[in-house]
Amino acid sequence: MKNIIVGFLTLVVVALAVFTAMDDPVYHGGNHAKVIKDFGDTDNGFTKVEEKSNREKENDALNALRDKAGNAGAFKVSREYKSKCSACHGVNGSGFQNGKAMMGPKLFGQSEEKIYTDLADFKAGRKQNIIMKGLLIKLQDADLKRLAKEIGEFPAKAKEQKK
Repeated sequence: MKNIIVGFLTLVVVALAVFTAMDDPVYHGGNHAKVIKDFGDTDNGFTKVEEKSNREKENDALNALRDKAGNAGAFKVSREYKSKCSACHGVNGSGFQNGKAMMGPKLFGQSEEKIYTDLADFKAGRKQNIIMKGLLIKLQDADLKRLAKEIGEFPAKAKEQKK
């Protein structure tokens, strides 16, 4: 009895599949078929990339040199600063990188105490910034003080590097 029921249900499923295939406008040359044909005319789905002009190539090379120069001119910072702070505040805390304004404000020139107070306020939620809170939430007070001290020393590091 089970075999008869399973066989009947299999026939019903196959019949529905055939009916659906026959009823679909794609198989009858309707508008849907034309859309599918248009997809086939795109050179196997690949679009050709246009060759850059000499001017664009020169601009790309110049931008690459600027990036290199901007990073080379930066003084040494800790891995912690690089991983947590530099993406928004710049490699040297200037709020700029490669001549473009960053998302975060300028840290360069701020005192260690002010930076520590701001970091503690962000961590505690007294200052609202979801990115800062997320970056600082697992850091201990000693970590905040170490970061604040490092950032507070940026002007001295910059002077030392210029010599």
